[in-house]
Amino acid sequence: MAANLLSGNDRAPLPSSTLEESTYRKVAWRLVPFLLICYVVAYLDRVNVGFAKLQMLTDLKFSETVYGLGSGIFFIGYFLFEVPSNVILHKVGARVWIARIMISWGVLSACMMFVTSPVMFYVVRFLLGLAEAGFFPGIILYLTYWYPAHRRARITAFFMTAVALSGVIGGPLSGWILRDFGGLNGWAGWQWMFLIEGVPSVLIGIVVLFYLDDRIDHAKWLSADEKSLLARNIAADNANKVDVPIARILTQGRVWLMGLIYFSFVMGLYGISFWLPTIIKQTGISDAFEIGALSAIPWLFAVVSMVWVARHADRTGERRWHIAIPGLLGAAGLVLSVVWRADTTLAMAALTLATMGILTTLPSFWSLPTAFLAGTGAAAGIALINSLGNLAGFVSPFAVGWLKDLTSSTNSGMYLLAASLVMGALLTLSVPAPAVSPRPAA
Repeated sequence: MAANLLSGNDRAPLPSSTLEESTYRKVAWRLVPFLLICYVVAYLDRVNVGFAKLQMLTDLKFSETVYGLGSGIFFIGYFLFEVPSNVILHKVGARVWIARIMISWGVLSACMMFVTSPVMFYVVRFLLGLAEAGFFPGIILYLTYWYPAHRRARITAFFMTAVALSGVIGGPLSGWILRDFGGLNGWAGWQWMFLIEGVPSVLIGIVVLFYLDDRIDHAKWLSADEKSLLARNIAADNANKVDVPIARILTQGRVWLMGLIYFSFVMGLYGISFWLPTIIKQTGISDAFEIGALSAIPWLFAVVSMVWVARHADRTGERRWHIAIPGLLGAAGLVLSVVWRADTTLAMAALTLATMGILTTLPSFWSLPTAFLAGTGAAAGIALINSLGNLAGFVSPFAVGWLKDLTSSTNSGMYLLAASLVMGALLTLSVPAPAVSPRPAA
């Protein structure tokens, strides 16, 4: 089997289709698992404040509004530095810039353990957003250097399963740390959680410097024939794209439409990410580890749905309905989580449907803007879309927290998030199909 991945000079030339499949298999095994691990620790550091909330609010006497604002202010810093960060990555290369991002955010995430006041909470979360800005859109841009459009949805889906896997891993891990580390060395469980979960980002950031290759022609693990094949496919994929100047990208209506669509879906994502432990607790579960273990279930099912739907989208070449239908199912799940809130089993089923729907929209969404963006314009456009979308990371937790303080319930917040998902689905269907539907994979 390993021989099928090689095309060395001591072997007979492979047929072009066999060479292509073996080459992309080699690239996938080299890049995707490592990038997935990077994103798992990134996303865990971004949202573990949702578990810290179970203890932190009581210890520091924070209100739900303070928590919502502090959780969301991360995305203000993220928004401000997103476009510059992605342009820098395009200029200096992914290896150095992604390493810088990971090391700096790991240090700042660990520093969350020292928070004692709302102001400190806001400042550290804001700086964490600045540090992480550019990571996700940088990876999306990086994948366009290696994969043509008709292969990209499934690869993006595998990469983005990191969001779900961070929930599968992070839920039980965070619950265990909160429950069993409290009091050790005089620190609270939530302080230990921030420290323990921040360290891997720093270590993996250092590994990035030695492992990642900026471009196809830098990859020593590829043969000359394999590099040539990949480069030809990327050139053909970019043939009908125009490298639009950054200033023009920032004023293109379809780029802003993509940002609005992404905003609608990210509203749901961070509603689930920041409030899932709280919603589970409201069904009658009090043990921190049990809450963490139950929270892993929706994320685990989401891994399966993300990959299956993205593979189907690549196979058929259809994009819009593969985004809109999961978005509508996610909305239905959020509404049902309110209707069934008094029954833990039914509420978990609804939250699982919501999480599957919300997360499944995301990898397929990124096949839309990358269908018409290229070059430096792609770096700026992808970053702008991601930064606009991630403003929902500020709006969503703040709005849900404010509504919870106002109504003493998360119900109205879930209805708000469901409405946002419906809007995203309808806006997706407004995009002309021919503009975003590449030829299916052979």
